Amino acid sequence: MNRSFSPASERNKQPIFRIMNPLLPARARVLEIGAGTGQHAEFFTQQRPDLDWLSTDLDNRIDDLIEAARSTGSPARFRVRALDVCLEDWPEGPFDAVFSANTLHIMPWANTSRLIEKTMHRLVTGGLLFCYGPFKDKGRHNAASNREFDHDLRERHPEMGIRDLVEIRKLGEKYSMPLCAEISLPANNRMIVFRRS
Repeated sequence: MNRSFSPASERNKQPIFRIMNPLLPARARVLEIGAGTGQHAEFFTQQRPDLDWLSTDLDNRIDDLIEAARSTGSPARFRVRALDVCLEDWPEGPFDAVFSANTLHIMPWANTSRLIEKTMHRLVTGGLLFCYGPFKDKGRHNAASNREFDHDLRERHPEMGIRDLVEIRKLGEKYSMPLCAEISLPANNRMIVFRRS
C-alpha cells in the first residue's frame, strides 16, 4: 500500500518534538487526535522508544496510521484506533499527554470544546494537552498568509477557521485546563499547551 505523505508534517515534526520531548515523562502514555498520515507518531516513537503512543483519526482515515505503525516495527508502542471526537467512544486513559496537530481550525468550535473537555477527563493531574497549528490573538493574525488561509477555510465551511487564543484560553479555564505555554514555531504556527489542574 502507498502511504499518503504530508510535507507539512515532515517539516514540523522536529520542531514539535523538541518542545514536547522534555515535557513528556519516561514511559509516557500519549493520545494523538487527528493523526493523519502518522508521520508525527512514527517519528516521535522512533526518537522515544519508551513512549506508549495511541494514534487516532476518523474511521475512514486510519489506513495510513496502520501502515505507519507497521513501519516502526514495534506496534506495541505505536497503536492505532478510530476516534470521532463527537462520539462517546473515547479511549479510557489515563494519559500523560494528548497531542493534536492542525485540527482545531478544521473542526467546528463545538468540537474544540468537546476535545478539551474529554481530554481533561483522560489526563492525569498535571497532564498536558499540546495543540499545534495557526492561531490568531485578539482577532489579529501573525501573518498575511494566515489571514488568507483563515478566509479560505471559512469560504469552504463557515464552521472552520483559525481560532483565537483569547477564546482558547477561556475554554481551557472552563474545563480546568489553563493554558500554560504559547510557543512560536516556523511557518507562522504555534504550539499551545494546556495543563490539567
